Amino acid sequence: MLRTPYYLIDRAKLARNLEIIDRVRKESGAKALLALKCFATWSVFDQMREHMDGTTSSSLYEVHLGHEKFGGETHAYSVAYGDDEIDEVVSYADKIIFNSISQLERYSDAAKDIVRGLRLNPQISSSSFDLADPARPFSRLGEWDVARIETVMDRISGFMIHNNCENEDFDLFDNMLSQIEERFGTLLERVEWVSLGGGIHFTGENYPVDRFCARLKAFSEKFGVQVYLEPGEAAITNSTTLEVTVLDTLNNGKDLAIVDSSIEAHMLDLLIYREKAKIAPNEGEHLVTICGKSCLAGDIFGEFRFPEPVKVGDRISIQDAAGYTMVKKNWFNGVRMPAIAIRELDGTVRTVREFGYEDYRASLS
Repeated sequence: MLRTPYYLIDRAKLARNLEIIDRVRKESGAKALLALKCFATWSVFDQMREHMDGTTSSSLYEVHLGHEKFGGETHAYSVAYGDDEIDEVVSYADKIIFNSISQLERYSDAAKDIVRGLRLNPQISSSSFDLADPARPFSRLGEWDVARIETVMDRISGFMIHNNCENEDFDLFDNMLSQIEERFGTLLERVEWVSLGGGIHFTGENYPVDRFCARLKAFSEKFGVQVYLEPGEAAITNSTTLEVTVLDTLNNGKDLAIVDSSIEAHMLDLLIYREKAKIAPNEGEHLVTICGKSCLAGDIFGEFRFPEPVKVGDRISIQDAAGYTMVKKNWFNGVRMPAIAIRELDGTVRTVREFGYEDYRASLS
């Protein structure tokens, strides 16, 4: 038994997502790039690179990691680059996508030897949460004025469009893509490639993969472009758990259990978006609120059902703990950082990274 807390990546569950990605690549002709902003645990890149075409990034460090640890195509994107990093970014990237016309103009010469693109903002999205909506009013994410974009078409060969957020609805995806075709069609027919970004949950249960592939292929053929997808969550969904142990129980009107982890430190995205964690099977007559050990009053994983009373020493597996977790983990309260372990295809589990006091101290000064 490994000491908790730790993230446990299951290669067999990861393989299920990668098989669907392979199918989409084959049937649609689209290429798939791992979105490192969601998942960057490079210890399983050996498995992922066999089923994906490369990586896409959001910063200098991510593009460096993609180039060094994943290989294949390395796409660089950032909301804004600095003068002190652009040359290094270009040295690692095959393609660079600028967020704005002003950044394109500023760094066009620096990136003259690699493929250049521009982010489009279609001003429509699948997000219902303003914090994550790339098409929110006055968004800084991409250009939307067709006339302005026309003036720089000689400097780019492609576009990136990211307007899907955990979108499980194929019909919504289809409808938005049709609106993009109508609005930007005169531009799309003049480029060589188009990235449709991430946030499309095409590896989810019952997603119509065949219709999705046909739609991507039709888009590609209509405009004569190579389509790229940037799966993050779709690549690793349901592949990983956060393993924790109950440290204490109490009742302050409800049954509570405190575990050796923290939603603020180890699953921050759930706190940001006001979602509760997942525990399977989550059934039984005993209703217990699972709480983190930090001092934050709202450090709560959620309320779950158990077949037996929860007691000190019990192990609990928090489900679907890969996306936007390990990339956002932090040292709040000095709570011990979860180790990272991998369950291999033969069922054996090995620890690939542990974190201790020296790591905590080194993160500060």
